[in-house]
Amino acid sequence: MIDSISKVGSLVPSGMTEDTDATSTASLGGTHSLFSTQTGVTAQNATPGTATGMSFSDVVGGVMNDAMQNLKTAESNSLDGMLGKVSTREVVDSVMSAQKSLQTAIALRDKLVSAFLDITKMQI
Repeated sequence: MIDSISKVGSLVPSGMTEDTDATSTASLGGTHSLFSTQTGVTAQNATPGTATGMSFSDVVGGVMNDAMQNLKTAESNSLDGMLGKVSTREVVDSVMSAQKSLQTAIALRDKLVSAFLDITKMQI
């Protein structure tokens, strides 16, 4: 996890700091330009899915596949932890990751159900 944080930190331009309000305003513009530099997406050509070539269903399917993989890993690590093959820290980390994935999946499901119900309530 620490490696992931350091990788994210390396994406921040060197001129950006968290010391003043002026730099936080500048950081928003810097982040936008950093994003458009890395992805090639600007405000003019920001059509959803064109930069990545992925549709909404691909993204949602990928999130659900990742969630299932996290849940399976947590279950496996829990069983291995009971057998003494995996450290307690690895078990806790995998269970916390699975919990986060499950909460994300539940929130996504709730939003989809809510959107479906809103659509069914519309008059034709």
